[in-house]
Amino acid sequence: MLSNIGVPGLILILVLALIIFGPKKLPEIGRAFGQTLREFKKSTRELTSDVMEEFEEEKKEIKEMTKITK
Repeated sequence: MLSNIGVPGLILILVLALIIFGPKKLPEIGRAFGQTLREFKKSTRELTSDVMEEFEEEKKEIKEMTKITK
C-alpha cells in the first residue's frame, strides 16, 4: 500500500500534516511516532527470540527422546 504513494504523495501528506497540526506540534508528533515504532520493533524482537528459545528447547527434548528410545 505505501509503495504506491511515491514522492509527490509523500510531500502532499507532509504539507497536509503541517497545515493540520502546525509547525510547533509536528516535531512532537514525529518524536512520539518514532518512539512508538522503536517500542514495536523491540517487542517484535523479544517475541521472536522467545519463540526461537521455545523452538530450541523442543528440539533438544526431541533429540533426548530419540536417544532414550534407541
